[in-house]
Amino acid sequence: MRILSGGATDVGQVRSNNEDCFRLVEPLNLYVLSDGMGGEAHGEIASALAVETVVKHCMNGESSSPTPSYGNPPTELSDHTKRLVSAVQLANRNIFNSAEEHPEQSGMGATITALWINGSALSVAHVGDSRAYLLRSGVLQQLTNDHSLVAEQVRRGIITASEAETSEMQSVLLRALGTQAEVEVDAEEQALFPHDLLLLCSDGLTRMVTDPEIAGTLQAETDPQKAAHRLIALANENGGADNISVIVIRLENESKGWLSWLRPGGRKRASPNGFAGGH
Repeated sequence: MRILSGGATDVGQVRSNNEDCFRLVEPLNLYVLSDGMGGEAHGEIASALAVETVVKHCMNGESSSPTPSYGNPPTELSDHTKRLVSAVQLANRNIFNSAEEHPEQSGMGATITALWINGSALSVAHVGDSRAYLLRSGVLQQLTNDHSLVAEQVRRGIITASEAETSEMQSVLLRALGTQAEVEVDAEEQALFPHDLLLLCSDGLTRMVTDPEIAGTLQAETDPQKAAHRLIALANENGGADNISVIVIRLENESKGWLSWLRPGGRKRASPNGFAGGH
């Protein structure tokens, strides 16, 4: 399959700084997004450290030299998924240790949502309330579970989904990177097919834009980079109450015709790595 991707981030209409961070690592088909928390510059530090750690650990895992593994992912997972889980575990450790070494960073943390595509197999690793979606045949499916207080209340039937959308407790996370020495990482594997669309986003999008609006935008705009910008524009039009980060990934049939070598970009169209928040 041919993979097209694009990503963008925006500070939104209310915040003065951007604590989101994302990367597109197209040579590996690796996509990582993080939303920092901790106030001032500390959220930016946490999200940047999370993304940097995951990308570096996965890249090292693809090299010929042996690399350590962290955590104890289920044995039935693929090597790519195990490596992704290990990367998230290491990111948690690095953020936690940084806060221990620098008291002014106390309380900082971050979400992480990472996708790694290997052929037609998708690996997902996730902590927090940033999200991954799959759009297939017009149906938008959330691949990740929010590790937030209101999401847990909805799962237990304490409040309704509509009540959760207006709750003042939306920002309370039950699980995040860096807040504890150890963290539980959600991991999932999914088969992919041509014409599938994948979306990674921070909650700055999902709090401002409904799932039907997201699905409609992804279907209407076929260029991933333009789709990412359009989703951010929608979030800002609806209030932009938080930082907004979006990665869009489109899978297409790989042409086997004799003219395929003429297509610009070869197997995939290049899209620049994105980075926002942190230094």
